[in-house]
Amino acid sequence: MNQALVLVVAYLLGSIPFAYLAGRLNGVDLRTVGSGNLGATNVFRTLGRTVGIAVMVLDIAKGAFAVLIAQWVVGGPWWPIAAGALAILGHVFPVWTGFKGGKGVAVGAGALVGLVPAASGVLIILWLLIVVLTRYVSVASIVCALAAAPLAWAFGAPWPYVAFIGLAALFVILKHRENIQRLLAGTENRIQLGRKGAPDPT
Repeated sequence: MNQALVLVVAYLLGSIPFAYLAGRLNGVDLRTVGSGNLGATNVFRTLGRTVGIAVMVLDIAKGAFAVLIAQWVVGGPWWPIAAGALAILGHVFPVWTGFKGGKGVAVGAGALVGLVPAASGVLIILWLLIVVLTRYVSVASIVCALAAAPLAWAFGAPWPYVAFIGLAALFVILKHRENIQRLLAGTENRIQLGRKGAPDPT
C-alpha cells in the first residue's frame, strides 16, 4: 500500500501544472501562446524572467520531493527511481490539462537533485552557463541531458540510478527533436533574458 501511494503521489506532484497556473494568474492560457508548451521556458518568454524562474524552481521541486518522499517512505533504489520517472511523466502528461504538459527538463533535474545531489549541482551550473552564453535553452537542456548519466557515475551513484538517469536523459532529448531540427536549420530562437513576450517557437 505504501509503495502504491508513493507512486500515485509522485505522478500527482509531477502533474501540478505550475506553468498553466502562472499563465492563468496573468490572464493567459499558455497552451495557446508561444510554443503552447506548459514549461518554464514558455513562461519565461511569455510572462517574463521573474515568473519563469519561479515556475522553474517549482518544477524542480516537484521532481525532488517525489524522489525524497519515496526514499523516506519505502527506501531502496527502485522506488525513488519509479517516483522520479512518474513525476517526469506527470509533468509531460498532466491529467489536469488534457495530458499536455512540458518537456520534463526541470522535473528531471529535480529528480536528479533527490537521487544524486552533487551531480545535479554541477548540471544546474552548466545549464545556467550555457543559457547565459548562448541564449539557447534547448542547447543547455540537451547538453545537460547528455552529461547527466556520466556525471552521476563519476559521483559514485549506484548503477540503477545511472541507468535511470540515462533513460530519462534519452526521453528529454527525444522531446527536443523539433528543437534539434531547428538548431540544425538555424531557425531556433534564442531566449531574451530580462524581456517579456519574445517569440517562442520551442
